[in-house]
Amino acid sequence: MNFYKSILVLSIAIAMTACSSVSKTPVPQALNNTVSLAAKNLPLTEDQQKNWAHADLMTDTIPGLSLDKAYQFLADKKGVIVIVGVVDSGDDIEHEDLQANVWTNPKEIAGNGLDDDKNGFVDDIHGWNFLGKTLHENIELTRLLKKFKPRFDGKAEADIAQADKKDFAQYQEMIKVFDAKVNGLTPQKTYIDRLVNNYNSLKKALNKEDLTAEDLEAFNPSDEELIKAKNLILNGIFKRGADIKGLMGYKNYLDGQLNYYYNLDFNGRLQGDNYEVNEPKIYGDANVIGDKSIEQHSTHVSGIIAAIRNNNIGINGVAHNVKIMAVRTVPEGDEYDKDVANGIRYAVDNGAKVINMSFGKGYSPQSQWVFDAIKYAASKDVLLVHAAGNDGENNDKVGNFPNDAPDWITEIADNMITVGALSPSFDENLPASFSNYGKLNVDVFAPGVQIYSTIPNNSYEYFDGTSMASPEVAGVAALIRSYYPKLSASQVKHILMNSGIKIEQDVLLPGTKDKKVPFASLSVSGRIVNAYNALRMADQMVNGK
Repeated sequence: MNFYKSILVLSIAIAMTACSSVSKTPVPQALNNTVSLAAKNLPLTEDQQKNWAHADLMTDTIPGLSLDKAYQFLADKKGVIVIVGVVDSGDDIEHEDLQANVWTNPKEIAGNGLDDDKNGFVDDIHGWNFLGKTLHENIELTRLLKKFKPRFDGKAEADIAQADKKDFAQYQEMIKVFDAKVNGLTPQKTYIDRLVNNYNSLKKALNKEDLTAEDLEAFNPSDEELIKAKNLILNGIFKRGADIKGLMGYKNYLDGQLNYYYNLDFNGRLQGDNYEVNEPKIYGDANVIGDKSIEQHSTHVSGIIAAIRNNNIGINGVAHNVKIMAVRTVPEGDEYDKDVANGIRYAVDNGAKVINMSFGKGYSPQSQWVFDAIKYAASKDVLLVHAAGNDGENNDKVGNFPNDAPDWITEIADNMITVGALSPSFDENLPASFSNYGKLNVDVFAPGVQIYSTIPNNSYEYFDGTSMASPEVAGVAALIRSYYPKLSASQVKHILMNSGIKIEQDVLLPGTKDKKVPFASLSVSGRIVNAYNALRMADQMVNGK
């Protein structure tokens, strides 16, 4: 891409000189900080497991952010409050380890039913909910098929007018993808439902809510169906090292896929608007929490960025001096381009300097609205941080939206950074096996495997995903913008890229079991984000030392 996609084209000057405007100061060229370390062979302790994303590669042999060193560097410095927009699902802003770091609109009076600040949004105290009561949704592929079906269902290519042939070809390709997915999921659901039904029969027979392998081993039923059920659960669950929690979780996953994601008869949008027309731009309500029983994602993301530090509760977020602005735009399914575009604009207009976007999809029919929102954010000097995706795919070849390059090459602005996920293993398994990658379309990597963070109802859990890696980077970006507020969004982006630790070793290509490639080939920078190095580079740019 031609907006500084090579990290070496920025500036050849390491020593910074005085400049009339810091925002015009070029970012130093990439640090020559390649490391060569032996992999950590010992398993992580419980404390290391919970906090590995903050560890230091050189001292801990764990590829974290070097966050403790970063805070040591900041010890004698003062920062300003930075608002971070979290464009995501429902967010538990009442969480014990988040509540004090939630943004409050200073110009709005809670609960009076008025738009006190005249921004068009009534009672937007902590953000805005563009989804309204929508919870479950189709994926974009399903929505597009529903749109094309009346035009093309049952027709052969010979029946199609020349002007419609491109759409017809796309429809045929989408049908193949859709059918392959549904045909793969359906037998899995049949088998899992069978396991669940048999488990429930055993619970009833034993009059016990939770069964263990020992319970079943000791159970000697005479009923033939119960004998079959016992053997099925023992062999299908316990002897495979699985558990009932995992079984029920997978059942919920399959139910969601087939009942909502790939269900052509399901319509989840409850707004009553036309999502293919970007009017009105103000809709939804002020309930940013959503459904706590289902929506956990955004709360986990927010905790990574901004969980209250050093309060002896839960976890430490990456950044202090931050306030989380919750923008609910992502349902349990694919987000709408309309909501994403308007969510970005809302966060920008209400003071966010960093926006985290831990979501993505393979189709984007109204992508221009999102491109326009990205450019709008750039015009207001707002940095967007985006998750690369969890399909083990090359983003240079496979569509992953939103992105900042309509042709996958040329960026429309220089204010968006895309993040792949790291594991805690500093060896061939360094990139997460699920992470997307791309020498042109993924900028950096950051911790994203087994990340411990907040979930609703004052709870905590480990999640995997580039969705976790993105807020790690957003947190570091917020630190930079807090302590060095004169730096532009573009400068912060390139500081994050250029200051990271360069990895020059072969690793397993995500999505494969045995193919090795240079880690440097997986992203633009070939680096892993390092908070300490980033802050030092920012300080060098601002203070010239």
